Amino acid sequence: MNRNLNRRDFIKVMGLGVAALELPVVLFAEKKSGRKKPNVLFIAVDDLRPQLGCYGHKQMLSPNIDRLASEGVLFTRSYCQVPVCGASRASLLTGVRPTKDRFINYNVWAEKDLPGALSLPKHFRNNGYHTISNGKVFHHSNDCMDSWSEAPWRPKGPWQNYLLERSKKLIQKNQRGKGPAYEAADVPDNAYFDGMIADKALSDLKRLSDMDKPFFLALGFFKPHLPFNAPKKYWDLYKREKIDLADNPFRPKGAPDAALHNWGELRAYEGIPPKGPLSDELARTLIHGYYACVSYTDAQIGRVLSELDRLGLRKNTIVILWGDHGWNLGEHGLWCKHCNFETSLHSPLIVTAPGIKGGTTTNALTEYIDIYPSLSKLCDLPLPAHLHGKSFVPLMKDPNLPWKEAVFSRYYNGDSVKTDRYRYTEWRRENGTKYARMLYDHKTDPYENINISELPQNKALVEKLSKMLEKVRL
Repeated sequence: MNRNLNRRDFIKVMGLGVAALELPVVLFAEKKSGRKKPNVLFIAVDDLRPQLGCYGHKQMLSPNIDRLASEGVLFTRSYCQVPVCGASRASLLTGVRPTKDRFINYNVWAEKDLPGALSLPKHFRNNGYHTISNGKVFHHSNDCMDSWSEAPWRPKGPWQNYLLERSKKLIQKNQRGKGPAYEAADVPDNAYFDGMIADKALSDLKRLSDMDKPFFLALGFFKPHLPFNAPKKYWDLYKREKIDLADNPFRPKGAPDAALHNWGELRAYEGIPPKGPLSDELARTLIHGYYACVSYTDAQIGRVLSELDRLGLRKNTIVILWGDHGWNLGEHGLWCKHCNFETSLHSPLIVTAPGIKGGTTTNALTEYIDIYPSLSKLCDLPLPAHLHGKSFVPLMKDPNLPWKEAVFSRYYNGDSVKTDRYRYTEWRRENGTKYARMLYDHKTDPYENINISELPQNKALVEKLSKMLEKVRL
């Protein structure tokens, strides 16, 4: 048995063949009823925090995502399992929680960390769907290859996608081969990767509309991942002097060293100081770039949604949009993700589905392992036995239902639990002993500026939350 698969998960994964055995029955029932199952448009956005108009950020220009939210269900308190792309995607796409030995870093392979797992797209493929992957869905395009009816597609070229180096003006690169952390070339949308991904999606939708079987079309947009490269017209949407810096660019009072990091991902780029804080000028430029990239990707999503409407596919298509984790824009003196603060773990989630009332908002706690069972339920597919999440379909129909008491996330040695009011995180060594912890009261301290885990009056609360973590620590 693989060391990364505990006995409980191994038994469950061994039972995954049941779903595949049900395939003829599913197809027969569909043929008999004459009803085509709903399609799925599965939109992943890299490094997208809930910095969107529909989440109350009026400075942001995200009209297409905002329109999608107005047509479906907006989850205001959804959380990723791991604040780093590869691990977050592996957990979401397998429906399984991370552990200290599984789904740890950005470079993870789902099929290696959880051998034999039935991925979400493979489950749909086994049940008669034509499945396509465009852009960044799994971190590695050739991970879980049998999930797809067609070979996964990504734009060709270096993923940083600099354009100025292809022109007469060459960009400055550092010793690590990285260029600047941002670029604003005056080019069409499809000169950069996300525009190319939207182009491919439009072509695929036309093809898929002529098929006699439902589709699962996954689109993984790269921006707003670093470097913040987007066509100049999206930078021009924002007035630099009106871009706000973080209100709390300081270390939380009482926060342990384990909670912080040196944001090495950003420091790897040309022009970023190797240590110390950023100047306000550079910080404002980076935030400007992040905003531009969000608006750029929003425009590509709008193109895809418009084509879905034009082809008459929208009425029978589930659309789900999610960002793989949050992102820090200077809060707590941090940039990037890689930590257990709300800014890294809180992630956007929007779902529209046939028969579900649009314009709905739910404040219930949800987490990304809930996506797999929810899409399966919406499409009337059997639920594989290995899933750790809970379908939120009832919540889509009644957003005020009593729901989860807590959701859970982890990053390396740090495990977090988020309840209605609190976020508690504790760090443990390999032998299980705790060496750091933090607690924030989101009712009185929503931006997590004061760690209250060591206050005597919170001893019982800390013990209770720690026990909650024990129940899900695998």
